[in-house]
Amino acid sequence: MSRQIEIVEVGPRDGLQNDPVLLPTEVKLEFIDRLIGAGVTRMEAASFVHPKLVPAMADSDEIMARVPRGKSVKYIGLALNERGMRRAIECECDEINFVMVASQGFGKRNQNATPEETADLLDRIAILAHDAQIPLSATISVAFGDPFDGEVDIAVVAELARRAEAAGAVEIALGDTIGVASPWDVRARIEAVREAAPRSRLRLHFHNTRNTALANVYAAVEAGVDVIDASAGGIGGCPFAPRATGNVATEDVVYMLHRGGYETGIDLDKMIETAQWLETDALKHNIESMLSKAGPFPGRLA
Repeated sequence: MSRQIEIVEVGPRDGLQNDPVLLPTEVKLEFIDRLIGAGVTRMEAASFVHPKLVPAMADSDEIMARVPRGKSVKYIGLALNERGMRRAIECECDEINFVMVASQGFGKRNQNATPEETADLLDRIAILAHDAQIPLSATISVAFGDPFDGEVDIAVVAELARRAEAAGAVEIALGDTIGVASPWDVRARIEAVREAAPRSRLRLHFHNTRNTALANVYAAVEAGVDVIDASAGGIGGCPFAPRATGNVATEDVVYMLHRGGYETGIDLDKMIETAQWLETDALKHNIESMLSKAGPFPGRLA
């Protein structure tokens, strides 16, 4: 039996949060429906942040009230603080993802907090998710490099992972927020986090700013990671990270994994169609993915 790699689709949240086009709620819901039709079973659907800071996520409460339920799809809500955590619980997110930060420069601009302060906050508010019986995960942002401070100490990443696991996070995601990681960085940080947090499932989140995202996905899978974030069309970026371009494209990742003999449960043709719909009908601007242009192989151009 071939190995299963779970794709966490982040397009509706991380993909749209930094796009110059603010999609209407109805179009976002159509996006989610298309992703479900392509076989996505786990996705970031909402971010519970202040709407003035991230206007694209201002309708997150309405999105969660209207997403299709009962289709074996798990919706993840992002929280940066206690208010966000409470909103995610009230909106009945299936999972809550709390963001820790691995470096002070980005942390102060994105969350107004240092790495230690984000860990302390998780210690205090994790009980809210636990009491609500909602699985809690933690993303360590700028885990590979900070746009303001530069290199990030691997020991800081490992310590944050240790504290996340101690706070009850069942999954830890390492975020290459500005797309600076190399495959060798990926392996080293996976090993450090596994040693620090041996009970937690690992997830990797790559941006393709410097064209290394697919190589980094390969390195993570080769290191035994079974959960990968990706965004349809390669859309996305962080509003607080200069020159941070889109996520690795879901269809590009799926193509690579399928050609390698892995299973994802994603229908590649439908994912390509979704990316093309984003480009021509929803966002109406060019997207970065390669498969949306080249199509699958073997087979005709989609």
